[in-house]
Amino acid sequence: MNLRDRVALNIQDLRRARDLSQEDLALRANVSRGHMGKVENAKFAASLDLLERIANALNVDPVKLFTKR
Repeated sequence: MNLRDRVALNIQDLRRARDLSQEDLALRANVSRGHMGKVENAKFAASLDLLERIANALNVDPVKLFTKR
């Protein structure tokens, strides 16, 4: 599994564990829902700034997004 796929799956898992929709997470991370969908489906390589906003929106340390499953 490449890093982009790992980050995408970790974001999905963390979002679902918090019972958030993609729309909810996108609003919290200040990004469009469509863009969030592309990040979660590994179709877009998110910037470090965006990953930091997503981690903050999920209330996790950004390192958690890179953790092996």
